[in-house]
Amino acid sequence: MNVQLAHGRITIGNLAVAFHRTLRIPDDGGHYPLPPSLGHFPVHRVEDYAHRVPETWRAHGGVFIPMYQREAAWLSFSSPHWRPQAVKVAVGMVNAVSGDPWSEPIVAGREQDYLVCPPQPWLDGINAGDGVVRQFVAMPLGMGYTVEGQLTGDERFGGIQLVCFAPKPGRIPPPPPRPVRAFAPMMADASVDSIDGGEMGMAAGGRMEQSIYPDPHGPTTWNNATTGRVYVHIVNSMLYEQITGRKAPDTPVTVRTYAEHGYPWFDLYDEHLGDVDPSEALAGVKSVKEMDAGQGFAPQQDDDPVHVPDDVVRKLHVSTPKGVVRDGDWSR
Repeated sequence: MNVQLAHGRITIGNLAVAFHRTLRIPDDGGHYPLPPSLGHFPVHRVEDYAHRVPETWRAHGGVFIPMYQREAAWLSFSSPHWRPQAVKVAVGMVNAVSGDPWSEPIVAGREQDYLVCPPQPWLDGINAGDGVVRQFVAMPLGMGYTVEGQLTGDERFGGIQLVCFAPKPGRIPPPPPRPVRAFAPMMADASVDSIDGGEMGMAAGGRMEQSIYPDPHGPTTWNNATTGRVYVHIVNSMLYEQITGRKAPDTPVTVRTYAEHGYPWFDLYDEHLGDVDPSEALAGVKSVKEMDAGQGFAPQQDDDPVHVPDDVVRKLHVSTPKGVVRDGDWSR
């Protein structure tokens, strides 16, 4: 499947993936509703800056986005077409659903380690099971904070890796009477030469209420021979400016400021879709707050609880059924 970048979204086959800036929710042991989109991260092809990016990026191909240290993100999945695709998401080459090392094929008989889109509209963090994920939070490589660092003992890759699978011919039933699309939370009205270093990976943050839906079609539906993949590098604001000559977007508003203004949060009517089992490997990943404490660091962010009134939580329904980005070698 072709991989293209247009209008700040990556399109793999007929599935568009966007990377959203969002609120960093408190890591206070509680569960929060889904935070809003505060706009998209800018996305750039590695190939367009090949003379300025690290050599490993040129080998990997793909794209890059800027994030501030300890900034949070979420991914949205949408398509104008009714036919679903399966999607594997990894952070630093560690599967964000299963916690297993990166493996591309979908294998029948194993626990589900992928999403099906639709119906899955978003992914805000690593799988914690029981309708909960732990928020994606950017941290520098080399400090041991990332999911990759904690589960592999090394931080070689960083970033986010995506691979999509088309269904085998004839395996998906005819389209429903109306198009299936993913809802995306509205943006809040809040005002808001080769280089090495500055690369980021994804660590675990606070907990939020989000399910990862079981595959309604079954693993044998997906064609391991018809795929498209993309490597998403994450850079800090300083390296981003050095590579592109542009400043990274301003830091988003804090969760406390957002809550004080009564802006909306989100929840889904999706209990009928179920949830995949929790990952034993990901269950052992420490959050950024826990890693700080283990290093003897004073708190680096405000993790005091934030009250989210029920009347600002918007419930959404989940329905059931230009430039090409170059791929590369992900083995190093």
